[in-house]
Amino acid sequence: MAGLVPFNKKNKEISTNTGFEDFYNVLDDFFSNDWPFRRSLANDTFKVDVEDNGSEYLIEAEVPGIDKKDINVELNDGKLVIAIVKDEKNESEKRNFIHRERRYSSMSRSIYLEDAKPNGIRAKLENGLLKVKVPKEEKPNNSVTIDIE
Repeated sequence: MAGLVPFNKKNKEISTNTGFEDFYNVLDDFFSNDWPFRRSLANDTFKVDVEDNGSEYLIEAEVPGIDKKDINVELNDGKLVIAIVKDEKNESEKRNFIHRERRYSSMSRSIYLEDAKPNGIRAKLENGLLKVKVPKEEKPNNSVTIDIE
C-alpha cells in the first residue's frame, strides 16, 4: 500500500504516465462521490453508420440480439428514425417466486436525410446488422447568385 499514489484528474503532477490511465480513470470514477454514476450515451445506444452511395443512402445499425418485431423504422420529412423497444419478461407458471426479473428498454437514433425519397425504402435485418437503403430524389437547384454592387 505504501507504493500507491492517488490518481487526481485535476493535479497532473502526481499522475504517472504508465499507459494505464484509463484503468486509473475507472478506479477514480468508481470511488468518487458522484452517485448515481455518470453514464455515457455512447454506451447506451446502438452504433449507426451512414454512407452516401450517390443515388441512395445506406444506413447500417448494429442491433445484436434484437428481433425485427422490436424494431421500428420511419421516415418523416427527411428524418429517418430507427427505434427499438424491447420488453423482456420472465414469466413462469410456478408462483413461489424468490426472485423474478423484468426489463424494459427503448432507444432510438435519428438521421436527417434532406433529399430522401419516401418511396422505395428497403430494410433488412441479418445477423444483428440492420441495413436500410434510402433512395435519393433529385432536388432542383434553387440557389440564386447575387451580384455584389
